[in-house]
Amino acid sequence: MTEPAAYFVRRSDRTFQPTPHTRGAWSQTEQHISPLNGLAVHALEQALDPGDGKVVGRLSFDILGPVSLDELTVDVEVLRPGRTVELVEAVVVSRGRRVLRCSAWRLARVDTAEVAGGGAMPLPAPADVPVWDMTSVWPGAYIASLDTRRTADSRPGRATAWVSSRLALVEDEPVSALATFVSLVDTANGVAVRHPPEQWLFPNVDLTIHLHRQPVAGPVGLDTTVVFGPDGQGLTSSVLSDVDGPVGTAAQVLTLRPRVSPSPSSAR
Repeated sequence: MTEPAAYFVRRSDRTFQPTPHTRGAWSQTEQHISPLNGLAVHALEQALDPGDGKVVGRLSFDILGPVSLDELTVDVEVLRPGRTVELVEAVVVSRGRRVLRCSAWRLARVDTAEVAGGGAMPLPAPADVPVWDMTSVWPGAYIASLDTRRTADSRPGRATAWVSSRLALVEDEPVSALATFVSLVDTANGVAVRHPPEQWLFPNVDLTIHLHRQPVAGPVGLDTTVVFGPDGQGLTSSVLSDVDGPVGTAAQVLTLRPRVSPSPSSAR
């Protein structure tokens, strides 16, 4: 049987089946969280009125535990309704347990082009950045599904990269540019590792994305810095870009510890 060219297959209005392409970097029996983040955003968008004139300003993901490759359910709730500001939440459940919580602040769309400005410098175009084999650092089917390009001056703890995927987020289903973009952002924690993952565990427990512009379809630009602190925590910070320029920032809090076993059941 041919494997779907997608990360998820829809089973019903609320349920999805992860495909083997979601297998993670820390454990082959668990999902990489990046595609699941995109799925949560897709479920949010599917549940809301697409013509209500709002755009996403912030997305916050809390990773509540390891995510198996079993079928999962996504439930959406409007926590704070409003005409100009709205807070919405999506909760992903697997094996009867909450595994991911995504909250989104949606803001009224207003024409502010005449005052737009500021932000980071544009990244070099994807075509001008050399291909980088991310599987030389990380295992897992999700990593293998990516086209990753990284600048030659990248170094441990500091990297500029472009990431894209040849796979759809959900099989045979239209997905927005935002959900597709978000499905790749969590990859940031793997493009500028400070120390080899064979020696150190540093999974992120969250991801927060702030946007000053809605991303367009295409590769995700990551201008990433990784800091390890002295007390078991770290921080991965990224300026996010699409092919038109910077769109916002992302931050991931890391739980940091030495690897005590070559094959832990879970990094979290």
